[in-house]
Amino acid sequence: MTTPKNTTPKKRAASKKQEVEEPVWTYRGYKLKTSEFVTAMVHLFRAEIQRANVWRQRLDTTTNWAVVSSGATLSIAFSQPNVHHGVIILNTLLTTWFLFIEARRYRYYELWSYRIRLMETDFYAAMLVPPFHPSPEWAESLAENLLSPSFPISMWEAFGRRLRRNYLWIFCMLGASWFAKSYLFPDPATSLSEFVLRGAVGPIPGQIMIALGAIYYGFLLLIAIGTVGMTKATGEILPRFGGDNGHENHEEEGKPKSLRELLIPKHRRRQYLALIITDKTKAVSDRILTDLRRGVTAMSGKGMYTGKDHSVLMCAITVTEIHNLKSAVSKEDPNAFVIVSPAHEVLGRGFNPLSEEK
Repeated sequence: MTTPKNTTPKKRAASKKQEVEEPVWTYRGYKLKTSEFVTAMVHLFRAEIQRANVWRQRLDTTTNWAVVSSGATLSIAFSQPNVHHGVIILNTLLTTWFLFIEARRYRYYELWSYRIRLMETDFYAAMLVPPFHPSPEWAESLAENLLSPSFPISMWEAFGRRLRRNYLWIFCMLGASWFAKSYLFPDPATSLSEFVLRGAVGPIPGQIMIALGAIYYGFLLLIAIGTVGMTKATGEILPRFGGDNGHENHEEEGKPKSLRELLIPKHRRRQYLALIITDKTKAVSDRILTDLRRGVTAMSGKGMYTGKDHSVLMCAITVTEIHNLKSAVSKEDPNAFVIVSPAHEVLGRGFNPLSEEK
């Protein structure tokens, strides 16, 4: 390819740079450029979103089955006094089967949602934080999940999560309906013994049926409570870096909020203060200035027990720059000691202006 003579030197230099652009990877003579790689990632992202949407709709379908079947059962049970309360018990077991199916579908939904979350946090979010530097392990995690798919959450977590979100209320309604049906029809029970006798189903006496019902509902309640601490579901929009990055409360404790603050919460970008103890002050500082474009202040320090002098670098960053800061420091000094703590307020260049609000 020859460059036209009438082009300017700047255009010829850009054209030459485009010709020598290194491919992302090569395979059997095919060279994938950066633009082609981004295009492929965009199509993959759209495909995974479509998959997640399909499985999300299937979750709603299963819930609709449970609601419609429960409504039809209760209509039949209370429409005629002589209809046996066993139809409510059968519908309860059917709703449990619907819950099991929905939990299995929820695991598939989480599989596609996990891939979407990886691309959102480690590829697209990295584009918004200069320089463009995705997490080193994100591509490995995504490729491993594509080659060897595995559910990101367990069946217990999926079962408990869907139970707490939707089915717990359905089961409560069915339990209350069974109690009302047994107590009120065909005539209101006059004593506890009569109510227990009405709980019989065929040859099974009422005492055993009530005990089985209590055990069954206790088991469901145990699952609902026992799986509360399981938070591996990526579809629940969890923070990418750290377990508490999205939940800090920087407001003054004990200070009551006004009605306006409660109705219209004021969003403020989360800010952090990083302290870096290192022996390679110049290299680490230059790396932070180059990669993050953040100012760095150096202070001197001495180890309490070793007596060795160290440099302490202080840098104010935002939540999106925490990962890039760790990566920049590890490149220059893997033995550095890094402390990142929330800052109540950071004022000055690159943050909020240093001026009083009117």
